[in-house]
Amino acid sequence: MASFEDVRRYQLHLAASGVGVPTINQTVSTLRFFFRVTLRRSDIIEHTTFVHEPRKLPVVLSPEEVARLLDAAPGLKYKAALSMAYGGGLRAAEVISLKVSDIDSKQMIIRVEQGKGGKDRNVMLSPSLLDLLRTWWRAARPRGWLFPGRDPAQPMTTRQLNRACHAAAQMAEIKKRVSLHTLRHSFATHLLEQNIDVCVIQVLLGQRHRRSECACHVRGGCHQAVFIAGHDAVGV
Repeated sequence: MASFEDVRRYQLHLAASGVGVPTINQTVSTLRFFFRVTLRRSDIIEHTTFVHEPRKLPVVLSPEEVARLLDAAPGLKYKAALSMAYGGGLRAAEVISLKVSDIDSKQMIIRVEQGKGGKDRNVMLSPSLLDLLRTWWRAARPRGWLFPGRDPAQPMTTRQLNRACHAAAQMAEIKKRVSLHTLRHSFATHLLEQNIDVCVIQVLLGQRHRRSECACHVRGGCHQAVFIAGHDAVGV
């Protein structure tokens, strides 16, 4: 009959074998169910604990590194798409889902429909990013999707966008481990470094649920301050 010591030794064995934290925690959850529900031996698993995975700081690029990465993008379409990811703090799925009609040059905003959590939001559109998007539109004349894939009826895939990001980082000789999400982290960090209110940054990233508290900050003078602080430094 298994004992608590047996269970403890098995956990230690998993950790020593280099098994990942998610696998260890799944095993602990399975053992808890087995002993508590199937065998009705709650005494054995009352001291078993889940392993907390250490939280790592996200990789952040400097404004100079962002500028180098964007300049090294493999083609105008990917430069525009990657600039959109950084300039709007967008996720990969949000970038590829953009339509031409989502760009509002009169109000200088980008409409993000059905972002993470199924919520719509508006993000800022800087003059320099608008100029780049216009250059892309004149070159390709996209009609529906802003960044169409090989089949114009479909948007580019997140895989294509991530590959372009990795290729640009390699061409720019950036040694850090860069992903598309790195641009989003860098966007937020650069705004924070310029003393933009955290509340505003949360709204722009689509991370705040109670938007009524912060929505007013995304308009007017604070919105213009975000343009100056977050975009002029890298020309996006």
